[in-house]
Amino acid sequence: MWRRSQPLAWLEASGAIVLRYGLVVVLLWVGGLKFTVYEAEGVYTHASNSPILSWAYELLSVRGVSMLLGLVEILLAILIATRPVLPKISAIGSLGAIVMFVITLTLLLTTPGVWQPEYRFPALSPMPGQFLAKDLVLLGAAMWTAGEALRAARMRESG
Repeated sequence: MWRRSQPLAWLEASGAIVLRYGLVVVLLWVGGLKFTVYEAEGVYTHASNSPILSWAYELLSVRGVSMLLGLVEILLAILIATRPVLPKISAIGSLGAIVMFVITLTLLLTTPGVWQPEYRFPALSPMPGQFLAKDLVLLGAAMWTAGEALRAARMRESG
């Protein structure tokens, strides 16, 4: 028998899968791009103005910093993807992604050209402003996946 709640449950369950594994795909894809020259230069444009990230350029080259960030993104993606078998490990990956996206969002405050100069706040420039703003949604996805994975890990431990 078909119930009205079934399509809603399917929609919610499907959304959870797309949210988690969409986050995984984005992190893998963007992390992989960090190994290219053009992406390394783009990262430098943003990160070199950040008090949180700029110190890394004193230790590593432009490509080195970008590749390190790419490795972190790929590692976080792999950890998040383990949710069906290792929910606690998945939660750790999601918590790492939360930290990463919070740091990325601080670039809205430190990157030149984020705001449209001819308009007042909050008019974001197409590049880099709107490019950086999408990380707010990715932050929400990481927060949700962390909470869901922690709940699943707790349920596994309790019985």
